[in-house]
Amino acid sequence: MDLEKLEQLLTSVAAGSLSPSEAVGQLRHLPFEDLGYAKVDHHRPLRNGMPETIYCEGKTPEHVAGIVQTLINAGSNVLGTRCTAEAAEAVLKVAPEVEYNELGRTISLIQKPPPVLPGYVAVLCAGTSDLYVAEEASVTLTMMGSPVERISDVGVAGIHRLLAQKEKLTDAVALVVCAGMEGALPSAVAGLVDRPVVAVPTSVGYGANFGGIAALLGMLNSCGSGVSVVNIDNGFGAAMVAGMIHRLAAGEA
Repeated sequence: MDLEKLEQLLTSVAAGSLSPSEAVGQLRHLPFEDLGYAKVDHHRPLRNGMPETIYCEGKTPEHVAGIVQTLINAGSNVLGTRCTAEAAEAVLKVAPEVEYNELGRTISLIQKPPPVLPGYVAVLCAGTSDLYVAEEASVTLTMMGSPVERISDVGVAGIHRLLAQKEKLTDAVALVVCAGMEGALPSAVAGLVDRPVVAVPTSVGYGANFGGIAALLGMLNSCGSGVSVVNIDNGFGAAMVAGMIHRLAAGEA
């Protein structure tokens, strides 16, 4: 249930083409639908502009598939993160139209395309090992209507690779920058652009990386201006911030 659908529903009641009881029937699952194992938030698009995202990790394949089916029945777009191959298989059995992105571990389905925003968000990763986080961010941004410019393997160990992308960086509305190891890439990017940089520490690195904590602390202590930091491996959270910035910049909020 999004704003446009709600307005159509109320217009139909006002015009007499839909009875109040029929309208109540369509609204019966607002604000949420109780499946027993999950309470699916159908009201979220009205509040946040985007349907509830399914965090698949920790859920059984059957539960993930059930939530996906519920969202599809409600006419919502579908996005799930941290989805295993087993959960994706269960989803595809009930909804073969859903797309499984194995690299980003996402499931997605666009039933109602969002308005495509002008410009793009650049999604960078320091190394190929960080691609899984960058891809989660890219899929999320696409679901929000933000075109994505993917820029991979431009870490500071070969800074010339980053500098070769300067035009793409400076033309972006916002940038999502994923890096493990010491987490230096967001600082380098912030020194090149006058746009907001959303930094994502990844759990990529040897022992003293501490599963991404070293990169997280490095990014929190960035000397670059305009850098904000999300949690370790949280490509989804970074994309939501960048996508909201993009929406505000385009005057769509």
